[in-house]
Amino acid sequence: MSTVRLVKAVFYAQHGVVQEEHRIGGRYEVDVSMEVDFEEAARADDLDGTVDYGAIYDLVEAIVTENQFYLIERLAYLIAEKVLSEHARVDAVEVTVRKPNPPVGGTADRAEVTFRQDRG
Repeated sequence: MSTVRLVKAVFYAQHGVVQEEHRIGGRYEVDVSMEVDFEEAARADDLDGTVDYGAIYDLVEAIVTENQFYLIERLAYLIAEKVLSEHARVDAVEVTVRKPNPPVGGTADRAEVTFRQDRG
């Protein structure tokens, strides 16, 4: 099995437990790591034998920017679910969502969650 990754896709959205986050919004970073058997695609130099990371980016962008959630855990979960349901070549997916400068009452570089899901 091989891995296809989309690393540090950045979006602006309004998620969070604090109401101010829903009003003002903030930056979110997303990594998607997918286990894919892309040997056929590599041999033939053919996108049809792998997963299109441009399509993955579009999927992530829609979930992050067109919805509003309290938890980044929900974002990671929904992204993983959607990747597996829409991309049959993906056998497993791991999604990390980061919120830089979270409102924690002090200095913190980021809050981060990772969710992994296997097909089946």
